[in-house]
Amino acid sequence: MISRRDLLATGTAAAAALVTSGLTGTAARAAGGSADGPGAAGAAGTAGGAIRPASILPVEPGDTPERIIAKAAAIVPRPPQVAWQERKFTGFTHFGMNTFTDREWGSGCEDEATFAPAAVDIDQWMQAYRAAGMRQVMLTAKHHDGFVVYPTRYTNHSVIASPWWYRGSPDATAAAARARATADRGDDYAAFWKIRTEGNVNPDGDILGTYLNAARSAGLKVGVYLSPADGAELPHAWHQTFVQQIVAKHDAGQPLSTEEQSTYDDRDRSPSGMGRYGSGSTVTARTIPTLVDGDDRAHAVATGRLPVFHVMADDYNAYYLNQLYELFTQYGPIDELWLDGANPWTSSGISEAYDFTTWFSLIHALSPDTVTFAGPQGTRWVGNESGVARLSEWSVTPATADPATAHGEGLLPHGAQVTDIGSDAAITEPGVKFLQWFAAEADVSIRPGWFWHSDEQPKTAEQLVKLYGTSVGRNAVLLLNVPPDTSGRVDDADVTELARFGAAIDATYRRNLLTGARPAALANALADGRLDSSWSPPRRATTGSFELQLPDGVEFDQIWLGEDITHGQHVQQFTVETGDGTTWTPLAGGTTIGYSRILTVPPQSGVRALRISVTQARATPRLATLGLYRSVAPPPAG
Repeated sequence: MISRRDLLATGTAAAAALVTSGLTGTAARAAGGSADGPGAAGAAGTAGGAIRPASILPVEPGDTPERIIAKAAAIVPRPPQVAWQERKFTGFTHFGMNTFTDREWGSGCEDEATFAPAAVDIDQWMQAYRAAGMRQVMLTAKHHDGFVVYPTRYTNHSVIASPWWYRGSPDATAAAARARATADRGDDYAAFWKIRTEGNVNPDGDILGTYLNAARSAGLKVGVYLSPADGAELPHAWHQTFVQQIVAKHDAGQPLSTEEQSTYDDRDRSPSGMGRYGSGSTVTARTIPTLVDGDDRAHAVATGRLPVFHVMADDYNAYYLNQLYELFTQYGPIDELWLDGANPWTSSGISEAYDFTTWFSLIHALSPDTVTFAGPQGTRWVGNESGVARLSEWSVTPATADPATAHGEGLLPHGAQVTDIGSDAAITEPGVKFLQWFAAEADVSIRPGWFWHSDEQPKTAEQLVKLYGTSVGRNAVLLLNVPPDTSGRVDDADVTELARFGAAIDATYRRNLLTGARPAALANALADGRLDSSWSPPRRATTGSFELQLPDGVEFDQIWLGEDITHGQHVQQFTVETGDGTTWTPLAGGTTIGYSRILTVPPQSGVRALRISVTQARATPRLATLGLYRSVAPPPAG
């Protein structure tokens, strides 16, 4: 395990020990406690001292509730987190072995030949995503079944062993190479990687590489999902007993869980990997990357062009670290890395101790600007898979331990699904040790399942518009999954609804109706789309209000508010009123604002003036966004 405590204690010396060639500057920044990474909790939070803005601050034993709240007001996002939130809308792509087994959760025992699309039109995916208005897309490089859709060196359960790796049927050279790899795979996890270039190789065989290149060409930022859970790596002896138990359960007429059902269906097969998951292997000194015979990176590593990490790890953590290394050094830059905390076989006797401390340290050393889901100062699960954020969605949240040492969901005092995620009461309760910027990501699938199934239909554009309001409109980023089908394309039904949805969102929010309001300087500052032009109450007050005279004939039913989050999230209570020149009438209000808060109100026409009041805040509020919009319904289908 990379010891973060040692890094903080020894500074650049620890960075030199962590990274023996290359990237020493990056590691040194992590070691020095910058607000840019896992070591961000430095002197800024010293009890009784000045509180300086940071993305993470410790809660000291002597901190009063008032000081803790003051620290929360000083929590600010890292620049990559700001950019991530400004993108608002990310597409998720679940495409892998489950697409072709018609499952949601695979067993890890699947035959690689099952992954056999006739074609994969990734450019078509990107067209569909862009039509919906997505600004970032993210692919499942490995789901819980362990099948990897890029040519990894560290498991044979990958796309290389699939028919997709070749143009049509493998030619004689490829067939001979595949026979050798099949014979060697039980003893050599790199057997198929070693024959990756032999025969009639498909130039688009690397699904992940093709996806990332297509996304970047389409002007989209990119993310990668790499599941920590891995059914292909379950120990074979344990798996035999597990299968016997499931068969007995099935034969007794007892219901099977989703993962149990897939194991039952594949009961005549063994896991496809090397048995590293939860195997109880010894934690020993490891070198990352672990070079394999014929490794094409050997010279770059030897000459220092690629970094080397020395860690303590068991077999599975070393496997996962090596794949993280592949992702960042071969496919970067990666804007978001998604990893959940699934450890699904614990109740059945197998559990892997994920070394999050080392994982997060490696990620930050290789790519400090990556926003890591559930990672330190990254992004967090909103608490449901329905795309619905809280009405009070704080981006500043408490943690019961150092966020660099564990999966973020496990550090939230009452879990990710708690109703109160970050109020004054939540951050000052006993047991809170840290505060961090940890904004919400609201994930939901366009279909009932995460993978494509022929008997399912997509959500309508009207439903997607509502989801935009309950996610982006509530200070979260919308993560919408759109799974391609077995033909390698996004289903026509999904394409239609995505285009209708994108058209409605664009037509609704294309033009801010605040344009032309007076005073012009204030209206322009709030409508220019920039975070660095904002309104604040005079004399650094925490409450205050402003009024705007609206242009004649403005009709609206949407009010978009946003804070300048580069200075933190401060608003705790606000109101919106309309005026006719004589009296003010309450129209809407709420608690938190954050980066983005959209209020839907009854259609308004003939409103002469608008008043926005902040009635409670943790520190001086900075309102950077005010927009007035009129809803436009999705165009008719077809």
